[in-house]
Amino acid sequence: MIDQSTVLLFITVALASAVEATEALTIILASGITRGWRSTFEGALLALACLAVIVGVAGTALIYYVPLYALRIVVGTLLLIFGLQWLTKAILRQTGFKAPHDERDIYNKEVATLSTGKKGILHGQRDSLAFAISFKGVLLEGMEVVMIVIGFGLANGSQNQLRTAALAALVAVAVMTAIGAVVAKPLTKVPENYMKLGVGNLLTVFGLFWMGEGVGVQWPLGDVFLLILLAIIFLATLGLIAYFKRVHENQTEVEP
Repeated sequence: MIDQSTVLLFITVALASAVEATEALTIILASGITRGWRSTFEGALLALACLAVIVGVAGTALIYYVPLYALRIVVGTLLLIFGLQWLTKAILRQTGFKAPHDERDIYNKEVATLSTGKKGILHGQRDSLAFAISFKGVLLEGMEVVMIVIGFGLANGSQNQLRTAALAALVAVAVMTAIGAVVAKPLTKVPENYMKLGVGNLLTVFGLFWMGEGVGVQWPLGDVFLLILLAIIFLATLGLIAYFKRVHENQTEVEP
């Protein structure tokens, strides 16, 4: 029987992966449309292969050779850092202190850069610039997904959990790739800013929970306490958004 913590884990990894896949897809589309698809796809596929090796090697090795309590402390700390970073940016965007994430604007900037760039040294059958841009974009965005997949996969020292996290990431990436292939343009209608807000909450909750387990905290109700933590963090997030939105409005009013 699948418990609620596994479902929550799958949703969290899938949402985080979908956000990163959207950003990587924007880079791939800009490179493919501007420079050509062959080299763009080759760069993206090589990056995906590298990421798969990292997950397979690092994840399995850590499960076998690192004590569970240490994994939970490290994983919890990393997820907490990731979660607070995502949450901070999301709150700033929701309150007006930071511009909302705009895939169309990012796409236009990538196209402008690629259009003015010199022809790749392998331009013709292949374009080295398209290959490099695609490889770098997918690798960098994918590394965040890898950190989350490995983090969630290692929290209980179980290869089954690692497989669940990897499956969630694969499903999310496949869905976003399929949508991108059909529309062949930046996914501007994906509610990415809200997704990052939700993922930030979830990463923070799992980070606190597993870090606590690592140092010996006995959470009341076991895994069910994840939902209580989620409610607490979510309400705190709403409170911070309301407060900083009011601060931003007051600052805007006093400006000449």
